[in-house]
Amino acid sequence: MLHILGLGNSVLSLTLSTLLIAFWAMWPTKKWDPRGQFCYVTGGSSGLGLALAVALTGRGAHVTIVARNEERLAKALAEIEANRQNPNQILRSYSYSLTDPEASQAALGAASEDHDHKYPDAVFLCAGAATPGFFVEEDAKSMQKGMDNTYWIQAYTALAYAKHLARKQTQGKLVFTSSLLGYMSLIGYSTYAPGKHALRGLAETLRSELILYNSSVHIMFPGNIDSPGYEEENRTKPKITLEIESTDRPTAPDVLAKELIDGVRRGDFHIAPDMLSNIFRSSTMGATPHQNVLLDAFYAGIGWIGLPLWRRSVDSKVLGHREEHKEYLQTRDFFKSTA
Repeated sequence: MLHILGLGNSVLSLTLSTLLIAFWAMWPTKKWDPRGQFCYVTGGSSGLGLALAVALTGRGAHVTIVARNEERLAKALAEIEANRQNPNQILRSYSYSLTDPEASQAALGAASEDHDHKYPDAVFLCAGAATPGFFVEEDAKSMQKGMDNTYWIQAYTALAYAKHLARKQTQGKLVFTSSLLGYMSLIGYSTYAPGKHALRGLAETLRSELILYNSSVHIMFPGNIDSPGYEEENRTKPKITLEIESTDRPTAPDVLAKELIDGVRRGDFHIAPDMLSNIFRSSTMGATPHQNVLLDAFYAGIGWIGLPLWRRSVDSKVLGHREEHKEYLQTRDFFKSTA
C-alpha cells in the first residue's frame, strides 16, 4: 500500500512539474525587436529571402541582402526600399556566390563596411536551391552540387559569422532555413534532403556552442514555398513526387517570413510554421528543446498515429509507380549505361 501511495505521489509530482514547465513556457518574456538592428539576409533576391527582407525593413531594421543574380538583386532592393520606415535605415544589396567559402566571408565583410565595420546583429540564411530527381540518375558531380546548394551555401556564411562572434566576444543571432524535408524525406529528394538534414545537425551543434558567446541559433522547417525556386524545381521533379505532393499547397513567402520573424522573436530554436511541421518537429525532437510541453505532446501523439499511415500511403503510391518508372528508365537508356 505504501508502495502504491509512493508511486501515486511520484506521478502527481511529475504531473505538477510538467504543468508548471508548460505554463512557464507560455509565460510572456522580452522579445527580440528587429527595429534598428543590422539584419543580413542571404538568398534575398526572391522567395522567402526577399519576403523576409521586406518584412524586416517594414519593422525598422537595417537590411542587407546577398544573392548571385545582380538583375534580380536590383529589383529586390527597389521593393525593399518601398518598405523603408525611416530615412536612417541602411538598405543594401551585394552579389556574391555563397557556395564559395571565400566569397561568403567577403560578402559579410563588404556588408559590414556600411555599418562602420560592425558585423550583423542577425544573420538569416535563406539561400538554397533544389533539383529533384531519381537517385539512380545522379552522379558524383550532381550530388556535390546538391550539397553546395543546400548545405554549404548556408554553412560557409555561418562559419564566417561564428568566427566573428568568437573573436569579438560579441553576441548575435544565426538563423538557418531547412525544410520539412529536414525532418523526413521521400522519393525525388536525394540531392536536397541530405543537406537539409545536415543543416539541422549543424544548428543543433551551434545552438550549444554559441551559448559561449551569449548568441542564439534558430532554424525553420517550411514546406513548399510559392516562389520562383518552387516553379523551377517542379520542372525536374519526378512524376511520382508530384503525385505525392498533389494535395499540398505551397505557402506564400510573406506568410513564412512573418512566422520566421515571430519564431525568432519568441526565441524558438526549431521554428515550425504550421501544424504539419509541428507534428514532424514534435515526433523527431531528440534532445531539441521543447517549446510547449503540452502542445508538443499533443503534436507527437498525432504523429504517432498519423505519420505511419501517411508513410504507408506514400509507399503504396511509389510501388504503384514501379512499371512506369521502369519504362521511364528505359527511355533514358539507363539500363545500357555502365556508369
